[in-house]
Amino acid sequence: MEEVIVRRLGNIDYKTSWDLQQKLVDEVISNKKRKATGEETQTKHYLLYCEHPHVYTLGRSGDENNLLLNTEGLKKHSASFYKINRGGDITYHGPGQVVGYPILDLDCFFTDINKFVRLIEEAAILTIAEYGLKGVRIEGLSGVWLRATEDKPDRKICAIGIHLSRWVTMHGFALNVNTDLSYFKHIVPCGITDKTVTSVQDETGQTIELDEVIDKLNNHFKDLFNYRIVES
Repeated sequence: MEEVIVRRLGNIDYKTSWDLQQKLVDEVISNKKRKATGEETQTKHYLLYCEHPHVYTLGRSGDENNLLLNTEGLKKHSASFYKINRGGDITYHGPGQVVGYPILDLDCFFTDINKFVRLIEEAAILTIAEYGLKGVRIEGLSGVWLRATEDKPDRKICAIGIHLSRWVTMHGFALNVNTDLSYFKHIVPCGITDKTVTSVQDETGQTIELDEVIDKLNNHFKDLFNYRIVES
């Protein structure tokens, strides 16, 4: 059974976490190359949890026009903006959101990108179910959604965007827990115009400790991917 090192980074600058991800990915790939030559090495996998100060990120296939703020607007809202190498379009990260970055060598699990994304979705679905929320998938769209009601449209509660190199993953998911949803008004989330976003707090009226949510996510991830957790 594989071991995954879990790190809780707290509130961390986006660029700092991105640099850390890349450093760990490079280490995993370097280790993988050594193993391919017959060297006896143990593969290290990581799952980083954090939240970020206000930031908008644009995936490599995204449209910058989906950011509705100019430089002055970003400054006014104390937000930063990065073009990054994950899939997907534009999204927002900020306080009150659990962001997870799995850095896994999928050669040690399964080499199936769709399965990887589906299992991330499943971990989020099982987690929000513990708060009485029924998360679903919508065909053709990634992430976890709540279906429309009489007074609300379909709304996304968990966004997913990943990048793979030599079957090593980076970037990941963002689950809205106590998130200030007003920041999503400054983008066209994931380039989708006919749906909206929500949070656990917005749906339940509860403010929830992020570490509590991380504990639940951790349990579901280890069961779904069948690994042991090493807290770091």
